[in-house]
Amino acid sequence: MPESSARRVVIAGASGLIGSALADSLRSDGVEVTALVRHEPRDANEVQWLQNAAPLDPDVLAGADAVVCLNGASIGHFPWTPSYKSELLWSRITPTRTLAAAVRALGDDAPALINASATGFYGSQPGVVLTEEARSGRGLLVDICVEWEAAARGAGDKARVAFLRTAPVVHEQGVLKPLLLLTKLGISGPIGRGTQVWPWITLEDEVRAIRHVIDSDLDGPVNLTGPTRATANDLGFALARRMNRPYALRAPIWGVKLALGADATEALLTSDADVRPTALENDGFTFTHRTVDEAVASAVPAHDAA
Repeated sequence: MPESSARRVVIAGASGLIGSALADSLRSDGVEVTALVRHEPRDANEVQWLQNAAPLDPDVLAGADAVVCLNGASIGHFPWTPSYKSELLWSRITPTRTLAAAVRALGDDAPALINASATGFYGSQPGVVLTEEARSGRGLLVDICVEWEAAARGAGDKARVAFLRTAPVVHEQGVLKPLLLLTKLGISGPIGRGTQVWPWITLEDEVRAIRHVIDSDLDGPVNLTGPTRATANDLGFALARRMNRPYALRAPIWGVKLALGADATEALLTSDADVRPTALENDGFTFTHRTVDEAVASAVPAHDAA
């Protein structure tokens, strides 16, 4: 990654998997990072926010080149009870609206708002190549993403606003987390037919892509997903091969729905979405990991693969 042109970046959600990696990457290149946190600040680089519905002082963002909002409760927490579904929405919309209002208040001096979204925006659209021009699909995560992006547009027309439609991250603490144990035990296999297309990206390329968006003029939706199409079986087989385990025990859809619930199953596991990173590639971005096999090899240490 070339040295960033940004001098200061504000990150909301800097303690998460993506946020912490992004903060470390920026700081390693000399970029000043201000983290918005819920706890009492531990040093001068942290600012407390989201306390008692109080607005964020726009001065916190003044002078920043970009504000990156990565807040959101984990979609990997099960079951999706009615209260947790509300948390999935609230934990995304409230921080985004708060940041958008502060960005808007800065007017002509507003930094870029680089706001998280997800490939879940597209829902399940089998057989369709999904670029940033594609329409939203149907489902719970679709509805959340649509509201999420609408909240970011509250930053106004004087700020550059980009929506990071991020794919599930191929990482031990990402999409691989629930699959690793099953694979180690030798009981992994196709989910349903396993031919559904799953978008994916590595943590390294996720961070590199976010930094590319920060330093570019990209606005609107930007798909953050690997450049090569992969099915659920492709990911499962790659992990099984890496760990020298079988991949044969099929999980029936009815059983998965019984365990996780219909909403989570349809949104995460049986969804079929061939999402392409068109905006990134057209803007000159190149991926470090171009296939899901390369992604798994980079994410699973050799000692775990033995």
